[in-house]
Amino acid sequence: MPRHGGSAARRWAAVLTASGAALAVALPTASHAADGPAGVGAKGAYLLDSGAGKALWSKAADVRRPIASTTKIMTAVVALDGRPADLDKQVTVKQSYRDYVTRHGASTADLRTGDKLTVRQLLYALMLPSGCDAAYALADALGSGLDEAARTRSFVARMNAKAAALGLRNTKFDSFDGITAGGGYSTPRDLAALARHALRNSTFTTVTKALSTQQKALNVNRRYTWYNTNKLLGSYEGVFGVKTGSTRASGPCLVFSARRDGRTVVGVVLDDAASRYPDAAKMLDYAYHTHTPLTLRRLPAAAHED
Repeated sequence: MPRHGGSAARRWAAVLTASGAALAVALPTASHAADGPAGVGAKGAYLLDSGAGKALWSKAADVRRPIASTTKIMTAVVALDGRPADLDKQVTVKQSYRDYVTRHGASTADLRTGDKLTVRQLLYALMLPSGCDAAYALADALGSGLDEAARTRSFVARMNAKAAALGLRNTKFDSFDGITAGGGYSTPRDLAALARHALRNSTFTTVTKALSTQQKALNVNRRYTWYNTNKLLGSYEGVFGVKTGSTRASGPCLVFSARRDGRTVVGVVLDDAASRYPDAAKMLDYAYHTHTPLTLRRLPAAAHED
């Protein structure tokens, strides 16, 4: 009996050891808390499995907040809503676009008065350097009405109509670029749904995944160089978009997307003081059950940061 009892004890100890090893593997790490990614400082956040349309994690998902230049995701969506031929429509840059940027101290693509650019080129100017002048140009060129004010108002109305059509119940736009008069807002959940919709458009995806671009004016010998303000792009494996935003009212914001092993994830962080990129990386690590060291891409000294 002692001999058999000892053998059984040894077998039971082996089972406990194996179970303990399995348990050790399953325990959450510092960046993988049991109920979500740990240490995300954003006041609002949302993580979405885009393919399944399933929420993976959220924080204050339905609290309305100002969203700064992430507004331009919808600006691009409305611009892309028309006929494919509209992408080649030529738009002449007006002095009023430059004056608008100066008046508001807004982010700019530094469009030059009199230059002609296509809608497609203006989408790069909108989404990479976050040009409010490009947003104005698109709203003026694609809106309807007898003057700039009417055309830009009609464009913003189309943005709100699109939000309603997409079921974004907690979203309202009062500008084409995120320079809000206090009446514009969205939520992490709504922005994730908007980004998911936008990323179904191949032109939108091509634009937002570009680290930089060079675009030549159609009527003069001028070449624009624009850099993507999204530093997560090129810094975290699989990231291919989407848009930054930052104002005093909104704090730093980021809408981001990544694809690994055939699985696409969309994330949002709003009002995330000084940590939006590390927080986005934590959220992606959580989604993909991994840990990816993050060294942020540096923008050239002359590039705009948003």
